[in-house]
Amino acid sequence: MFRRNRRDKLGKLSIFTGVYHDQEIRTYSTEFKAEGVKKIADNDGNISATAKQLGIAMQTLSNWHNKAKLAGTARYDPELIAVIEENKRLKRQLKVAEEEREILKKATAYFANEER
Repeated sequence: MFRRNRRDKLGKLSIFTGVYHDQEIRTYSTEFKAEGVKKIADNDGNISATAKQLGIAMQTLSNWHNKAKLAGTARYDPELIAVIEENKRLKRQLKVAEEEREILKKATAYFANEER
C-alpha cells in the first residue's frame, strides 16, 4: 500500500491509497494458485520462469509459494493458511492474557500486603 497525491484528468488533486486507478486488480482461483506453486517444483524452483510461463507477476507467485512453505505443504491451501494465521492470533491473545493475569496477581499481592 502506498499513499500518493495525484491530479485527475480535470486537474483536481486527489489523494488515494492502494493501487493506481487505471490498474485492474486481478484475483486468481485457489486451483490456479495451487497449480502455480506446483509448477515451481517442476521448473527446479525457478519462480521467475514459472511466473513468465503463467503470465503473472513474479512477486505474486513468490507470495503464494512462501505461504505454501509457511503452511508446511507443497501446495497452496488457503484454508490451511487461514487456520495457521488464526492459531498465531490466538497464541498472541493468550500471551497478552497471561501477562495481564500476572500483573493482576502482583497488584493483588501488593494491595493485600499494604492493608496489613
